Amino acid sequence: MRLSVIGCGYLGAVHAAAMASIGHEVVGIDVDTHKIDALSRGEAPFFEPGLQQILTEGITSGRLRFSTDTADAAGATVHFIGVGTPQQAGGYGADLTYVDAAVSALLPHLRSGDIVAGKSTVPVGTAARLAELVAPTGATLVWNPEFLREGWAVQDTIDPDRLVAGVPAGERGEHAAGILREVYHPAVAKGTPFIVTDYATAELVKVAANAFLATKISFINAMAEIAEVTGADVTQLADAIGHDARIGRRFLGAGIGFGGGCLPKDIRAFAARAEELGRGESVNFLREVDAINLRRRERAVQLVVDGLGGTVYGKRIAVLGAAFKPHSDDVRDSPALDAAVRLHGLGADVVVTDPQAIENARRFHPQLTYIAERDEALRDAHAVLVVTEWDEYRRELDASHVSSLTSGRVVVDGRNCLDAVAWRAAGWTYYGMGRP
Repeated sequence: MRLSVIGCGYLGAVHAAAMASIGHEVVGIDVDTHKIDALSRGEAPFFEPGLQQILTEGITSGRLRFSTDTADAAGATVHFIGVGTPQQAGGYGADLTYVDAAVSALLPHLRSGDIVAGKSTVPVGTAARLAELVAPTGATLVWNPEFLREGWAVQDTIDPDRLVAGVPAGERGEHAAGILREVYHPAVAKGTPFIVTDYATAELVKVAANAFLATKISFINAMAEIAEVTGADVTQLADAIGHDARIGRRFLGAGIGFGGGCLPKDIRAFAARAEELGRGESVNFLREVDAINLRRRERAVQLVVDGLGGTVYGKRIAVLGAAFKPHSDDVRDSPALDAAVRLHGLGADVVVTDPQAIENARRFHPQLTYIAERDEALRDAHAVLVVTEWDEYRRELDASHVSSLTSGRVVVDGRNCLDAVAWRAAGWTYYGMGRP
């Protein structure tokens, strides 16, 4: 099938390459000339495991190409909208400027029978509004939300755990759902749940899933706050309650909290939309979820300050991690960088290292010092702050070896990913998040 993907950022580039990898003919469209040039050369514009391989294969096979001209989308059977929906400047709502522009640019090139499939995360009610714009062309709008995990996005696109299609009622909706089943044939054929809903439900599925995950993370971080004043161990607490099948252990990892380009802005936009709908009280808890999350960043910084005797001024602090999560170079709303910037503001000499995200971090925060090589970043540090749980830090960091490099023996484990017993045995003062 011939497909177009409008928007070649994180979501769109992965989707375009993944669709080509399962046999479709795909054109990716974006207004960013630099990005399109890189993609056309087969160069992934960001780090995502597996993307470089399927991008190269798609370009080489001829099934995948990129363009800055929306007219090149003409003739595709399905047009995916994968542009960003950032947080509004000066507010919490989602900025739909890019979604509206993408649909408007696509309208002259739509034919009767085409499918426009929205994948961007949008406030409930957006699809119904856009459907009215698309309808006069004879095309049909569907809403097909993405559920990608950064670091696993290629796998999640090719082999998703579920597929959701919000469609209009009647034959047009049935036809559109059938076309999407064909697009995702490999996943559908292996039994992946394909859930057909109305527009509003499809829009809510995405934001509800993100709200639930954020709530689960902030719940265990709230328990960490209690553990810190009672002497309890939040890691053991999470293990114990996680054995309850109704709760589960996943996403019960206390630490410095969540970040990235999706979860924080999506829960804020959800709360803002609920207010607009007159049901703000229904999701008031999300504001506390957000507040708990931000408090954990402050707590990690305070632990470094406490560990160094009440001040970090003039002290060298090695911050291990800049990306908001491992297997990614994404530094948007990164707790790791937030903590580093806060420490810098307190007068510390902050040295940041990360396997993939240094260049992105430098663009956002050039005032920090960046060293790519882990051991060099650790050299002469008075304290170590672990904030992104890369294997290089979680599994491969030996406490005795680090002792041979640093000046101090204070380690703050912002992800509760280190072996506290081993670090203490090596002479370190170990601070965890919600651990005694």
